Amino acid sequence: QAEVGKPLRNCYSLPGFDFAYGLYLPRRDGGVAEAIGHWDAVKPRTVKRIMPRDFVTMNRGAVLAGCTTARDFALYYKFKDIRCKEKERFLSWVPKIPDITFGRPPRPSTPMFDLLQHKYKEEWMEQQRARRVVQKVEKKKKLDKVRDNRASFLRKNPPPVKEESFWHPARFEKVWSTVTTHPNP
Repeated sequence: QAEVGKPLRNCYSLPGFDFAYGLYLPRRDGGVAEAIGHWDAVKPRTVKRIMPRDFVTMNRGAVLAGCTTARDFALYYKFKDIRCKEKERFLSWVPKIPDITFGRPPRPSTPMFDLLQHKYKEEWMEQQRARRVVQKVEKKKKLDKVRDNRASFLRKNPPPVKEESFWHPARFEKVWSTVTTHPNP
């Protein structure tokens, strides 16, 4: 039975303090002398790539040779195996992209020196000062001009003449009002 208040004991006995867990890998560290004297050079692998067949050239040659049926073409392919060249392989399937950039060009970056020197604030202040000067000049021109009174204004700009209609339907000529606002005696 387990002791009260204590967990169950493990039944495995652990090795001593001098035991190292894991794999032991012997180190070949001889310092600078070994590094200079024994370079671990890796020889590059040369893998010869088999290039794909150049069917355009083979078809052209088959037609020139007089092949007309699929069997003739297959026999021609078997005896005249033409492969793509290294440069042509990459250039053949790459689509021709026009030298055009679509979209809007990016905004030029804001110069940080101008931000630190408050150049944009100064430009805005100059614009405000120039606008105030223009407003003062326009206000002075308005004050110097003599204002017209109503009579002189109407003399210069007469109101349009009302055209009176002379024809009225007879049934609307003598219509009595239905609401009386004055007391009837």
